[in-house]
Amino acid sequence: MASRFGNGVVKYFKDNIGIIIALLAMCIFLVIFPTTRTTFLTPNNMFNILRQNASNLFLATGMTMVIILGGIELSVGSVIALSGCVAAGCVVNLGLPEVVGFLAAILVGALVGMFNGLIICKTDIPPFIVTLASMNIAKGIALVYTQGAPIRCMTDAFKFPGAGYVGPVPTPVILMVIVFIIAALIINRTQLGRHIYAVGGNAQAAQFSGINVSKVKFIVYTYTGIMAGIAGMVTASRLYSGQPTAGDGAEMDAIAAVVVGGTSMSGGSGRLGGTLIGVLIIGVLNNGLNLMGVDSNWQYIVKGLVILLAVYVDFIRNKKAGR
Repeated sequence: MASRFGNGVVKYFKDNIGIIIALLAMCIFLVIFPTTRTTFLTPNNMFNILRQNASNLFLATGMTMVIILGGIELSVGSVIALSGCVAAGCVVNLGLPEVVGFLAAILVGALVGMFNGLIICKTDIPPFIVTLASMNIAKGIALVYTQGAPIRCMTDAFKFPGAGYVGPVPTPVILMVIVFIIAALIINRTQLGRHIYAVGGNAQAAQFSGINVSKVKFIVYTYTGIMAGIAGMVTASRLYSGQPTAGDGAEMDAIAAVVVGGTSMSGGSGRLGGTLIGVLIIGVLNNGLNLMGVDSNWQYIVKGLVILLAVYVDFIRNKKAGR
C-alpha cells in the first residue's frame, strides 16, 4: 500500500514537473521581491490565497471534466452571481433559514447545468454557443431579480461557508479539500470517469462501444452547474451579500487553471492533479500582482498572456504527439 502511494506521488510529480517548477519559481520570486517578501509567505496570506481561490477550484473541477469531454462551459460565472443572489434573497426577502438559501443556490446551479446538458445532448448546437447563451440568461435573471442592487445578508450563519473558520482553518479551504477529493474519486475511480475520457477521446467510438454519450455529457454539465452553485453560495457568503456582478470573468480563471494544469483543449486528456496546481498558479499570480501593487487593468493582460502561453504549449504538445 505504501509502495503504491509512493509510486503515485512520484508519477504525479513527473507528470506535472513543468507547472510545479513554474509555481515554485513564482513563489520564490515573490519571496525575494522587495515589496512582497515580508507579506507573501505568511500563514495569513497563504490561507487568504486558498480562501479566495476556493471558488475557482470548485469551478475548475467541473471545467476539467467538461474540457476532457471536448466541450466548454462559459455560464459558470453568471451562475455564481445568480445562485448567490438566490441564496441571499431566500434569507433576506423570504425569511427562510440560511441552509435553505444555500440549498437553493446549489439547486439553481444544478438547473442551469441540466439546461445546458439537455440542449447540448439533444441538439447539434456547439457547447460554446449554448453556454454563451445561458451565461447571458443567468446574468439577466440575476439583474432582474435584484434590480441591479446587492442583497445584503449579515447573519453569522450566512457568513460561515465563505468567511467562517473551523479552528484556524477557513471554511472555504475545508470545502475546497472535500470537493477536490470527491471530484478526484469520480474521475479516477468510477465508471463515469472512464467514460468521460472515452467520450473526449472519440465520441463515436465510445458510442459504438456501448457508452451512453448523451448521458455522460448531461451528468458532467449538471455536475459543473452544481459546482458553480456551490461557488456562488461561498462567494455570496464571503461578500456578505448576493451581488449580480459577482463571478464576472470567473469562467476565464477556471479555464485558465484547467489549461495551465495540462488538460488538452482538444479533449480526451487531462488530470485533476494538474488542475489543482493550475488553480494555485492563478491564485498566486493574482495575489502576487495585488501585493506588488499592479493595476487591476494590467492584471487582465497578464492573465490573458498566461492563458495564451498555456494554450500554445498544449498546441505544441499535441503536435509532437501527432508526429
